[in-house]
Amino acid sequence: MVPETLMPPALAQALDQYSRATIGNDTVALSRLFTDDYILVNSDSSVQNRQSYLKDFLVPGFKVDPYEMRERVFKLFGDTAVTGGAFHLGWTLDGRHQRRHLRIAHVWIRKHGRWQIAYTQLTRVPE
Repeated sequence: MVPETLMPPALAQALDQYSRATIGNDTVALSRLFTDDYILVNSDSSVQNRQSYLKDFLVPGFKVDPYEMRERVFKLFGDTAVTGGAFHLGWTLDGRHQRRHLRIAHVWIRKHGRWQIAYTQLTRVPE
């Protein structure tokens, strides 16, 4: 594993933008951070594409709580990288607040000098 301190600055910036856009429901920023063929595998094993995932953020009242990533993971393979870790995800939907302890892994691809997420996997951690 490559130390996180050796993460390319452009990737670190993209990861920070992803976190801020997720918490801020910023679908414009998120759409720039995902490849056109982005795939998300949720912790319940459901699968979403880019359009479906971004649509979730447009649901009135949907809001993701600020979170802190722990047990961070970072691996670099040239123009491909894996980032992730463990975190408690809290969100509000339809007036109900929910919370899960998850592990997340993002596969990033650098194209034309820009890092984008191609794949995300969420795994539920038993409480």
